[in-house]
Amino acid sequence: MVENKTYKAKIAKAALLIFLGIIALSCLFPLWYTFCLSISKKQAVDAGLVTFRPIGFSVYNYDKIVGDSVFLHSMWVSIKRVVIGTPLSLLIIVLFAYPLSKSKKEFRLRNIFMWMVLFFMLFSPGLIPWYIFMKKYGMINNFWGLVLAGGIPSYYTILVMNFFRNFSKDIEEAAIIDGADQWTLLFKIVVPCSIPIIATIALFIGVEYWNEYYIGMLLSTGNAHYPLMTYIQSLSVQLNTSANMTPDQLKKIASMSTDGLNAAKVFVALIPMLVVYPFVSKYFVSGIMIGSVKE
Repeated sequence: MVENKTYKAKIAKAALLIFLGIIALSCLFPLWYTFCLSISKKQAVDAGLVTFRPIGFSVYNYDKIVGDSVFLHSMWVSIKRVVIGTPLSLLIIVLFAYPLSKSKKEFRLRNIFMWMVLFFMLFSPGLIPWYIFMKKYGMINNFWGLVLAGGIPSYYTILVMNFFRNFSKDIEEAAIIDGADQWTLLFKIVVPCSIPIIATIALFIGVEYWNEYYIGMLLSTGNAHYPLMTYIQSLSVQLNTSANMTPDQLKKIASMSTDGLNAAKVFVALIPMLVVYPFVSKYFVSGIMIGSVKE
C-alpha cells in the first residue's frame, strides 16, 4: 500500500514537472521566435516560413541597428530613464510608506494619507487633466516628464508599507534608546533590513520604466525624444534606395525584411532586462510574500 502511494506520488510529480516545462517553453517561444526572425533571410520572413528555427542566416538587421542613430538615442533615453527614475521612485515610495507603517498614535494623519493612497489607486484624474498639468509644467519633450509622469505607485507603496509594519519594534526601540532619530532609524536600520522588498520593487519599477511606451507617445512629439519602447511601437521602416547608394548597399537593402529588422530591434531591447532579472529574481518570493501579508 505504501509503495503504491509512493508510485502515485512520483507519477504526479513527473506530470507536474512536464506541465511546468510546457508552460516554460510556451513563455520562451516568443523570445526564440523573435530571434529567429531577426537572423532569417528576407524571403523566408516575408513568406511566413520562420517558426521554430531560422531559415537562412543574415546579420544585416543587427548591422542596420548599429547604424540607426534614432534607435541608439532612444535606447540611451530609456537607460537614463531607468537609472534615474528607479532610485527616485524607490526613494519616494520609502519616504511615503515609512510613516504610513506607523500606528495612528505615532502618526496622527496616517488614516487620511492612507485613504488618499487607496482612492488614487482606484480612481485616476483622467487623461486630459493629466496632460494639461504636464504641459503647464513644461514636461512635453522633456526627459523629466518621462521620469516623473508616473507619480507615486500606490500598489508598491502598500507592499513596502506592509513590509515595514512587520519590522521588529524591539529593534526600533533599541535604536531610539541609543540615540537614533527617525532618519537614522529609516536609512541605517529599516532600509538595510528591507533589501528583499526593495530589490523586488526596484526590478518591477525598472521593468515598467523600460517597457512603458504610452507616456512617451503622449509627452514626446518626435523620434528625438522617444524612449526605446515608444520608438519600437511606432516603427515604420522607410528604405532609401536613392541613386547615390552603392550596388553593395542596394543588395543589402533588397535582402532585408521590415519584419526581420523590427524583430531585431525588439530582441535587442529585451537584452538589458534579461541580463538584470536573474540577479534580482531571488528576492521575489520573500519580498512579495512578506510585503503582501499583514500580521
